[in-house]
Amino acid sequence: MSRIAIPGRDDAPAESQAILDNVNKMLGFVPNLQRLMSISPNALTGWAALMGSLSKTLDVKTRDGIALAVSEADACDYCLAAHSYISTNLAKIPPEEIALNREGRSSDPKRLAAVAFAKALIETRGKVSDEEFGAVKSAGWTDANIVEMIALSAQFLLTNFMNNAVQTPIDFPAVEPAKANAA
Repeated sequence: MSRIAIPGRDDAPAESQAILDNVNKMLGFVPNLQRLMSISPNALTGWAALMGSLSKTLDVKTRDGIALAVSEADACDYCLAAHSYISTNLAKIPPEEIALNREGRSSDPKRLAAVAFAKALIETRGKVSDEEFGAVKSAGWTDANIVEMIALSAQFLLTNFMNNAVQTPIDFPAVEPAKANAA
């Protein structure tokens, strides 16, 4: 059960309505996460601006792979369900690749370096080793790409923290719980 009451779309502050409408256009519904963030128009606007800017970085499969790796490493079941749904239905990523991404891996060598780097960022709280940093550079990613990977990881960590702290009810198709939660 959510620790904060999540407003219905029509009960959200007026300043949040346009962003919620955009999310609805993209997904066909307004998820609990965005309705939760709508309580603070500033938080929702900040998230939307960051997401909008970073959606122009890397390629969609790498961005989604990073989202899955970060959410698995941070044990956010809400984000795992959301990103699995988006990866499957919007990015058309096969289930086998989604499973690899959740482990911080990929069948594509260049994407593998990016996804593994994002996972390492979360697991080390940003204090990646020289080897981890070198691996992403050796795979052909530019310095700008590395900065984008770090920013994307932080963007996904923001929503992970929001959902884990508030215990946002999952409103996407269920996926197996994060390994960190399984016991």
